[in-house]
Amino acid sequence: MVLLIFFAICFCASVIGAICGIGGGVIIKPVLDAFHIMDVSVISFLSGCTVLSMTAYSVVKSKMSKESHIDRKIGVPLAAGAAFGGLAGKWMFSRAAALSPDPGRVGALQAACLLAVTLGTLAYTICKAKITTKHVENPAVCVLIGLFLGILSSFLGIGGGPINLVVLFFFFSMTTKAAAENSLYIILFSQIASLVSSIVTKTIPDFEIPMLVLMASGGILGGITGRSLNKKISDRRVDQLFLSFMVVIILINIYNIYIYLG
Repeated sequence: MVLLIFFAICFCASVIGAICGIGGGVIIKPVLDAFHIMDVSVISFLSGCTVLSMTAYSVVKSKMSKESHIDRKIGVPLAAGAAFGGLAGKWMFSRAAALSPDPGRVGALQAACLLAVTLGTLAYTICKAKITTKHVENPAVCVLIGLFLGILSSFLGIGGGPINLVVLFFFFSMTTKAAAENSLYIILFSQIASLVSSIVTKTIPDFEIPMLVLMASGGILGGITGRSLNKKISDRRVDQLFLSFMVVIILINIYNIYIYLG
């Protein structure tokens, strides 16, 4: 029963993630934390693998269908920065876990950081019509932006999430759907880097193989469904869905902080 519930969570989160470009991890991570049946390091790893599965499908499928909205002049340096950021974020999480004997403290730190990011994202999204955006094209600046996004992605175990969209809206003046696709592209590289780092440093936590298989399957199926739905709905509907789930994520993170510190 637990496996089926986790599969359903990953599927639904990945559908939303593929539509909005938030990767799904920003939903999967706090929801699984709320169950409190696995260590935070295990949840972070499984969430990252699920997001990697979904984004890999979405990006590859988009390239094969020649419907990609990724601007390589911007997307490649962003992805390169995100890959290095993924390594840095993984190291930062390992250090935080090593310094704290209480896994609950690490979980509370992640939840607090995610809460702050989500609140900031919600505020920006509500006010974005009044904000003057930029048109960054400098490759070095793109790498630095990708580095920042990759660190958050890997450290929080969310795959990038809503902060990616805000950054792409503000610095690159992207439309909602273009930002969603570029966000998934960035998330893919940061999660690949994070996974490779875990393998090389032999820091992969103990987990049940069936759990990973079901969660990754849910991620891929969710990516397929979400990509199909994304083509059928307007930017306005995507924004509405995005805002709704930001509120849900905020409430879940407040609950998780209370439980971890309780």
